[in-house]
Amino acid sequence: MKETFLIGQIIALASADGGCELRHRDDAGRPARELEPHADPEDAAALALYDDAGNYRPLKTAPNLRHGWRLALDGQEGLRLALELFYPARLGAWRVYQRGRLDTTPLRETLGRQTGMYRVTAKLTDEQADALVGRFCRSDGGCLRAIFWRRDRAGTVPSTRLPPEKFDPACDQTTGKTLAEDDVPLICQEACNLLVAEVRAVVKGERPAGE
Repeated sequence: MKETFLIGQIIALASADGGCELRHRDDAGRPARELEPHADPEDAAALALYDDAGNYRPLKTAPNLRHGWRLALDGQEGLRLALELFYPARLGAWRVYQRGRLDTTPLRETLGRQTGMYRVTAKLTDEQADALVGRFCRSDGGCLRAIFWRRDRAGTVPSTRLPPEKFDPACDQTTGKTLAEDDVPLICQEACNLLVAEVRAVVKGERPAGE
């Protein structure tokens, strides 16, 4: 990785002592004295827990990472641990994709293997799927991952309501611009548990599929 790179809402900056400092990308230019200092990579878990308003963040790739902190790290091991806590399993998914070995699972297959109280998710209609994925997974207010899975084995696009950039790992999901060579995109290879839970609510009529 180069001295400065982006991953989701985080920017990594080279520090004067040869280490690395992570910040919210919106805080990249702020004086260090204005930011809450941290030096333990495990502090990332707490920093990722709540948004600016103090609300719990169940989805770590949602675009609501809180501001106002800086995390100083000594080496690559600490960097990897911190990023793993900010964005669980995303570094691994990116490495597998780079090697051309990323396995993806269609939404229908994910829903079809659900059991118990989630078995009902298999009844999701195509119209509901189109609206729900378009609402729940959008980068603006939903999730910053680039979607690689499809709706079914036929390769149907997950939602016609999402722009083509949502399926492009070269696109910075926070800005819509092209990522630099060493920036790290957030990859989504399978519908997450939170989306499956939302599918259940839609199928049971507890929530509308779209806005």
